[in-house]
Amino acid sequence: MPLAVYDTLKREKRVFEPQDPARVTLYVCGPTVYDYAHIGNARPPAVFDVLFRLLRRDYGADHVIYARNVTDVDDKINKKAHDEGVPIGEITARYEKIYLEDMAAIGVTPPTLAPHVTDHMDAIVAQIGDIMERGHAYAAEGHVLFDVDSYAEYGKLSGRSLDDMIAGARVEVAPYKKNPADFVLWKPSKENEPSWPSPWGDGRPGWHIECSAMIEAVLGMPIDIHGGGQDLIFPHHENELAQGRCAHGGAEYARYWMHNGFLNMGDEKMSKSLGNVAKIHDLIALHPGEVLRWALLSAHYRAPLAWTPDLLDQSRASLDRLYRVLADARIFESVAGVAHAKADQAFADFEAALEDDLNTPLAMARMFQLGDHLRGAVMARDLSDITYCRDRLLAAGELLGVLRLDPEAWFTAGVDEGEKAKVDALIEARTAARAAKNWAEADRIRDELNALNVEVMDGPTGATWRFKSQA
Repeated sequence: MPLAVYDTLKREKRVFEPQDPARVTLYVCGPTVYDYAHIGNARPPAVFDVLFRLLRRDYGADHVIYARNVTDVDDKINKKAHDEGVPIGEITARYEKIYLEDMAAIGVTPPTLAPHVTDHMDAIVAQIGDIMERGHAYAAEGHVLFDVDSYAEYGKLSGRSLDDMIAGARVEVAPYKKNPADFVLWKPSKENEPSWPSPWGDGRPGWHIECSAMIEAVLGMPIDIHGGGQDLIFPHHENELAQGRCAHGGAEYARYWMHNGFLNMGDEKMSKSLGNVAKIHDLIALHPGEVLRWALLSAHYRAPLAWTPDLLDQSRASLDRLYRVLADARIFESVAGVAHAKADQAFADFEAALEDDLNTPLAMARMFQLGDHLRGAVMARDLSDITYCRDRLLAAGELLGVLRLDPEAWFTAGVDEGEKAKVDALIEARTAARAAKNWAEADRIRDELNALNVEVMDGPTGATWRFKSQA
């Protein structure tokens, strides 16, 4: 079936049709690099990575251009640099590196392009000039502001009236504004803040103009898909859409708008004031990256996601189940495969789930079906079907961004060679005791393994093991 996605602007699910199949464009708002990213920041990269993988499969890797920006001009960056007494560039370079390492750990494919705001100041100034020339912005007291009254469709993306948007937003009251909802395109820099020249005085851009200018510079207009978190619909994407269209006389800006839902810490919104912010960097130290990725994709991307210890335990158990059957299948040598009808149907159902607006929970259920078919082939010792079902399961994992490790590496991650040798010896001794029907000795060894915090998984081809997760 063709890929269909829910378009926020149209308020409906639509079959995806790129403007040019030979050059499919995707833009997703990226990080502001001033601190460690929290797990909520990881949901958009994980979600849109699945979309990126699907698009590359459908149109070819060389025909999909994915841009994810880096915001390296921001008040929070300025404050961090001031507090540490270091140059701003040191802050942005440090936290961009950490962000990229964290994203790699959860299996996020690097985007094709990563435009930085500081590299596109000329494009930003030029787009502001175009907006002013068309009568949609004005200069006042060193600022340039977008005139929302000049754009009749302002509010169409978020579905809010202008009065509602003013009431629901933190609107800066300033005497130089024509309308309280007018937003900044350019503003003077404060003392010791970074500054760039412009026709309206030295200063720096507002947040919203950065994305629309970079999109025009690196992708061109219109783009096929614009993605981001639900929290960005207003004001960021609403303002970005207004700027992008008004700079070009109302021309189309993005053909599809996609937004992922919020991530909450259990029943609470994640916030620094509540002290419940979970940093990706800290979570990776406690859990395999694939567990975090599975958890992030376990709810439909447009639905809220409750982040809990139980979710992580369930995600680990789900991946263990799939890796366990892959481990059992590994003992068989590959032979020429034959069509396995049940695996083909399960894989087709898996693809159909992803193509239906990235329905990752249903796709995960289809992966378990593939795992069950592989388990049946292992139990039947059917070598050709083992090979075929394993390949189908791994192909599904590739699209979802999981099952990237060797099964043995998955179960023994973080274990040093000495510990591994000790556990392997105990497993071998337990297997011998069971073969000799010495159940008392087998139970004694299992108790010893439990004391070492080792979980043993018995399968038709032998036992696999791992250290149990630590809270």
